Amino acid sequence: MVRYKEYLEKMLSENRELFDEFDVIHSKYVLNQDKYQDEFNTIGKKVNEIISEYESRVCANTERGMYNRFSGNLADKFRNEIRKIYPMIDHIGIKSSKADQEGKTFFIKKLL
Repeated sequence: MVRYKEYLEKMLSENRELFDEFDVIHSKYVLNQDKYQDEFNTIGKKVNEIISEYESRVCANTERGMYNRFSGNLADKFRNEIRKIYPMIDHIGIKSSKADQEGKTFFIKKLL
């Protein structure tokens, strides 16, 4: 198995409780983004910290020596595997203000 996939499985198994909780809110968020945005952001912040930690571990060995140009690609592959499981992962940190939406026909969500 490829190293970034091994680290993905290791990350999910070592943080099972957090990712089980994130599974639930991610499923709810897919169905109703406005209603669950705040809870998604709160749990997602913790998830993003774990993902960043494991992403650093995946890339740690390739950043030394002549292979350092591959670490960016490896990080992208790792993140893409996560997106396969959690397609809305990039929506963590989006701020939705209901007061701004009233009376407007066009609204853009912003990052916190």
